[in-house]
Amino acid sequence: MSIDKLKTKVLDAQQNGDIASLFMLEQEAHENFDEEMLHGFYMNILDLALERLTDTLEAHRVMDMNEVQDFATLRALYEYAIEHYSAGKVSDAAALFEVLSGLSNDKEFSKALKLHTIASQKNMAFDTFLSKIADIEATQDAGTFYISAFSKEAQKLLDISNEI
Repeated sequence: MSIDKLKTKVLDAQQNGDIASLFMLEQEAHENFDEEMLHGFYMNILDLALERLTDTLEAHRVMDMNEVQDFATLRALYEYAIEHYSAGKVSDAAALFEVLSGLSNDKEFSKALKLHTIASQKNMAFDTFLSKIADIEATQDAGTFYISAFSKEAQKLLDISNEI
């Protein structure tokens, strides 16, 4: 696909608020866009996701993991939270994880995000979370966009959290 055609598809998806289509164009964007354009591409996804988050909260509804745009929105917001966490902005990450844990109708997603929330609230470094709490291999096998499998250490983290 030519860069002009790609830009047109990205613009169409953006104008239609179609986060899922933007994610489908992600690989081509990486192959064709320079760093500045790629940054703008991801900012567009984030802006649309934040807009959908606001609309969802104002409507007092939860997002449905089986609905394509809700799924894409949750993925974009999760990636944003992980970006904060990995950058050491643990309080921002904790707040985002907490909101996300209550935003979805998917119980497994909500349960996983509660562990993310607890770890970041306890100021656990992201690298420590990945090495001691998360089970990356099992998460990859599960095929989820979020860290969904955890080590035995995760239960200890939950137990300590429940004692407080």
